[in-house]
Amino acid sequence: MKRFFLTVHRGTTSSNFAAFILRIGFGVLMIPYHGYVKLVEFNERKDEFMDLLGLGSSISLSLAIFAEFFCSILLVLGLFTRFAAIPLLTTMLIALSIHNWEIFGQYELATAFFVGYLSILTLGPGKFSLDYLIFRRKR
Repeated sequence: MKRFFLTVHRGTTSSNFAAFILRIGFGVLMIPYHGYVKLVEFNERKDEFMDLLGLGSSISLSLAIFAEFFCSILLVLGLFTRFAAIPLLTTMLIALSIHNWEIFGQYELATAFFVGYLSILTLGPGKFSLDYLIFRRKR
């Protein structure tokens, strides 16, 4: 398990560049209109936000902010990339379930984010990341 999450393989230049584009693209797209807006409008949204698993709407909103804002920043930096992808994947699954699993049409953005984060989890951070600088395999 540790090998999967904390090892960054060298890969090819194109796979490293693809991982970089995915991380930057999906990280930057999530931050301003999803994570940051929820963070700034926390007090206005906390009473109306869905209650996930009976945790309360404030805690549910805090978890969404953690994923959409802070984990997205980690993706952009390429730091703990695979760990950061897991809360984002979970958040997108919850968003899909709230919208009755409508993967096409009005709510297809959650599906697109899910596919992107799943790709990032599978591909890893790539060579152009802080993970590579910190956790690269010594050969």
